Amino acid sequence: QVELVESEGGLVQAGGSLRLSCAASGPTFSPISMAWFRQVPGKEREIVAAINTEGQNTFIADSVKGRFNISRGRDSAKNTVFLQMSSLKPEDTAVYYCAARPAWSWTSRVRDYDYWGQGTQVTVSS
Repeated sequence: QVELVESEGGLVQAGGSLRLSCAASGPTFSPISMAWFRQVPGKEREIVAAINTEGQNTFIADSVKGRFNISRGRDSAKNTVFLQMSSLKPEDTAVYYCAARPAWSWTSRVRDYDYWGQGTQVTVSS
């Protein structure tokens, strides 16, 4: 069973930065595209960023464009994905989930991802 292990989120002041990581372990597969989603209570889970297997094709949601960046490790760490969050705003407060799918390319749809992390809370104070 593939397991996605996310780093801890945390509490950060508005304008601050935070980096999340997610490592895929277990019988990992190739290709593997990965993504970050987030969810707040009462709302649907939404995509934040995604990256394809080879790491050269990325997607950043309009709501975080220019502030967030997604990347993945190289070589032995290629199944680790990072979400660098800067200029954080209170509206970025959510539970952030890492997701993976056995495909060359990413999608923005929750249903297309087969594996999910446990979620990590990010809280941005004003």
